[in-house]
Amino acid sequence: PRSLCSRARPGQPIPGDVHMVEVDVLLRGGHGDPILAHPPDTDSDITLQEWLACMASTDKGIKLDFKSLAAVGPSLELLGRLGQPLARPVWLNGDVLPGPRGSCAPLDARAFLGAVTSACPDATLSLGWTTACHPGQVARVSPGYQWPMVQEMSRLCHALSQPVTFAVRAALLPCSIPQLQWLLQQSHRSVYSLTVWAGKEDVYSVEDLLLIRENFDKSRVYYDIFEPQNSEFKKAIGIEC
Repeated sequence: PRSLCSRARPGQPIPGDVHMVEVDVLLRGGHGDPILAHPPDTDSDITLQEWLACMASTDKGIKLDFKSLAAVGPSLELLGRLGQPLARPVWLNGDVLPGPRGSCAPLDARAFLGAVTSACPDATLSLGWTTACHPGQVARVSPGYQWPMVQEMSRLCHALSQPVTFAVRAALLPCSIPQLQWLLQQSHRSVYSLTVWAGKEDVYSVEDLLLIRENFDKSRVYYDIFEPQNSEFKKAIGIEC
């Protein structure tokens, strides 16, 4: 997905090769209207309502990344008001469990799942762990997603009927392959997938991305990564940029 946290230039088109647009959502000042912002920011020049109205005229999928539980209810209400004009893929993301080196408190998992499954039964649930990577940290030797982390995620998702994609950090995945392979195998309906994402300062290589591709079903892995790794990865697997 292409990420956006502020107002785009008027008339600026979304590139044709972008399948989805992702926005971070929280409440203005912690208690106002839903806005597009990433902590520690608490204000923005664009509201979620304005952005959804703009997206309704495109064919792109949308991904709402909730940075606070308080923002979930008001945001889903806005989403529901659009109805049929927003007939496209909708992903709802929240970090619902503590993960490797995670220092931020996760969203309350049961409250989040209860809200999104009742309001948006057709949406894909994007569920992750709170994580952090230290600058210069080497992916292959860093602590990754441990067995208790994936086992707890499996328990949370056991009763869900909607598709679930697990948001996993690229720099932490190479040392977590057995754990995440096991997690994907826990769904007998083949509705579990991985979304591999990266922070701007994360250290990982194209070889790490190729390792992921070799160890997982390619049809069940999505990528949300920055340049130059994105172009280098596409070149390595034979996709023209």
